[in-house]
Amino acid sequence: MSAESPGLSDRFHYWRRRFRMWRGTRPFWAGLLTMLGGVPIAYLPYAELTLGQLSLRMGTPTGAGSLIIGLLLITLGLTMWFQPIVRVFAGVAAILLALVSLPVSNLGGFLIGFLLAMFGGALSISWAPGKTAPEGSGQGAQPAGTRTQAEPEPEPAGPVVQAGAPRPEPHAGGESAPADGTTLETNGGRHRAG
Repeated sequence: MSAESPGLSDRFHYWRRRFRMWRGTRPFWAGLLTMLGGVPIAYLPYAELTLGQLSLRMGTPTGAGSLIIGLLLITLGLTMWFQPIVRVFAGVAAILLALVSLPVSNLGGFLIGFLLAMFGGALSISWAPGKTAPEGSGQGAQPAGTRTQAEPEPEPAGPVVQAGAPRPEPHAGGESAPADGTTLETNGGRHRAG
């Protein structure tokens, strides 16, 4: 008897596929980087670093501003995940908050939070939803030369001449007459008035 039941493995693969599909329909990495950028911006002004007996506090006069900027960046990251329709607004707001965090919050969380929020905002602005493939298209899984029943035959590029049918006679403009007996205009396809 194996230590892992097949049902647990199947559920893991099912949830992994579901997460991959969910992640593909939104700017996932942009939201993650924006949230990670908000953490050092909000945390570092309130952190107390202890080196042996030396206590170092990074507090700034605008500690509340740092906390607000960090929490707003985390909120914008969640917005990118759960409301991808407003991704451009969230990306621009994340970039602006990252720029504001430079003077307000210890150089934007010692440039770590600043850079993460800037990259997250830029990724959010540049992300575009993918085009969905039609049902049953297989996305290239079909070998060349085979067709499904629903797929129509491609139309030939030139005129179709059946075997035994008379060939159309060329006119003065070098073009051939249509097979249905109508006439061609030789002046670039334009009709003459009058």
